Amino acid sequence: MADFKGKTALITGASRGIGEMAAREFANAGANVVLMARSGHRIEAIAAEIGGAAVVGDVAVYADVERAVQTSVETYGGLDILINNAGVIEPVADLADSDPQAWGAVIDVNLKGPYYGMRAAAPVMMENGGGTVITISSGAAHNALIGWSHYCSSKAGAAMLTRCGDREMQDKGMRIMGLSPGTVATQMQREIKASGVGPVAQLEWEDHIPPEWVAKCLLWMSGPAGDGLCGQEVSLRDENIRREVGLV
Repeated sequence: MADFKGKTALITGASRGIGEMAAREFANAGANVVLMARSGHRIEAIAAEIGGAAVVGDVAVYADVERAVQTSVETYGGLDILINNAGVIEPVADLADSDPQAWGAVIDVNLKGPYYGMRAAAPVMMENGGGTVITISSGAAHNALIGWSHYCSSKAGAAMLTRCGDREMQDKGMRIMGLSPGTVATQMQREIKASGVGPVAQLEWEDHIPPEWVAKCLLWMSGPAGDGLCGQEVSLRDENIRREVGLV
């Protein structure tokens, strides 16, 4: 495992699931961790436990994301790693029956959120020689799924955002990439299951991988392995990737 002592990682959606596990994984590796989420009580408790900093905020609000980046700088002297993890899928609905406001709210979190993170973090990182940005992607970025038009569209946009960011900033020291973890045993899967819509809703809990696997892969990508992954979308369904990360 790479040494992350002296490195600072900002993780969005850090109150549960992948985000929480990533915060713990990076802290265990020696990194300074800044946790961002709307659930203040929860991230404050996790931050106190792992010795990190908590920022209560919404990734759909640029000022909140800026504040999280600034907290990283003021508390730890800089920002080296950004994990764009925050994401939502509710409400699942057929396109013709969907609520326009709710549909747009998913775009605000899943697409604008990673953009806001990249926009706020990249100048700070490049001023200090560069950094790593990893956005959680999904197979839904590449497949049209019934009831998921908001989610598929937002994840497709975020995947293209990763490619654009890499094209513009790789020569400025930025390592920008995506991670498509597959289905993960988190609250989102409970929401999908409750909707009863589509093939993913038919899966059982034990069919999903644990969020700890995703956290370990994020840590691996943030280390030397990330040098060869810029602009790419890593798939945790790939047995070779799992083997590289040490999950097989």
